[in-house]
Amino acid sequence: MAEKTRKRKADHIEKCLNENVQARKATTGFEDVHFVHKALPEIDKCKVDLTTCLWGHEFKAPLIVGAMTGGTAEAEKINANIAEAVENLGLGMGVGSQRAAIEDPKLASTFSVARKKAPNAFLIANIGAIQLVHGYGLAQIKKAVDMIEADALAIHLNALQEAVQPEGQTNFAGVLAKISAVAAELDVPVIVKETGSGIAAEEARKLEAAGVKGIDVGGLGGTSFAAVEHYRTVKTENNEHQWLGETFWDWGIPTAASLIEVTQSVKIPVVASGGIRNGTIIAKALALKASLASVAHPVLQTAVKSATETESLLSRLTEELQNVMFLVGAQSVEQLTKTPLVVTGNTSRWLKNRGFDVKGYGSRGST
Repeated sequence: MAEKTRKRKADHIEKCLNENVQARKATTGFEDVHFVHKALPEIDKCKVDLTTCLWGHEFKAPLIVGAMTGGTAEAEKINANIAEAVENLGLGMGVGSQRAAIEDPKLASTFSVARKKAPNAFLIANIGAIQLVHGYGLAQIKKAVDMIEADALAIHLNALQEAVQPEGQTNFAGVLAKISAVAAELDVPVIVKETGSGIAAEEARKLEAAGVKGIDVGGLGGTSFAAVEHYRTVKTENNEHQWLGETFWDWGIPTAASLIEVTQSVKIPVVASGGIRNGTIIAKALALKASLASVAHPVLQTAVKSATETESLLSRLTEELQNVMFLVGAQSVEQLTKTPLVVTGNTSRWLKNRGFDVKGYGSRGST
């Protein structure tokens, strides 16, 4: 079992790096979210403050690196490079699913290297919700948290991936109760995250009621795990899973729409992820009331090379974010959440059809 899990993790890294596994026709929806340029910003760009306090931790900028990998030798190098970069920049990171190391403790170093390289950064442990249904209890959860001395635990939802994956487990019955039980017992915040298909308002409300302390929307528009699984089977005789991956390549709720639904439905912190590719998108996510933005695929591309390149990428993203804040006259992240926005196009239509307010951002409405 452990060897199969390790092989699958290696496959995921290889396909994400070497195949086009991004959404095809679907987009994040952030192209429909527009800032109103402020010709008289009346602030000093050099004094724009990106500091964000969340879950008892101070982030130098409202940015984390999303969960990606672990369980292989290459994953250890990737996690080490990311950890070194976020430590230097005062950010945070999640590790990939720790199932492999729970099955085989010899793989723990591929995850624990993150704390070794980032003694002060905000680290997020990671377990799949499906594992909770299939036997994982508090003992395994605590093992994952202790493995990296985590500041929080992410429980990831990946129903689409499990449905199209040859090895997938698709019995999610009772998963919400399992999540609630973990949230009640664990002594670090529990964050529930999607992995590319988004979270709707209805599920967000259920998760908040279940006691989770944060929701990461993981919306459509970035990496498609249906695409990843398609490429894992494209050279095999597993035609069923090739077809499923192809059919469901663009399945989900676009990130911007998911983010607006969730932030208008719950009071707990919300993380924006899914196709976050530059500082402008980060700024839009924060203006839509996200507490943090999370970036993954672009960081994977640098982390396979070095910590230096990873740090350079993350620094560029924060510089872009600071520029946007300057151009809309927001001297702090709190002020950014009050800046005018215009929501148009498919995102506006989606939200209106779903009964959500697209006029509640700053002083402008939608078209």
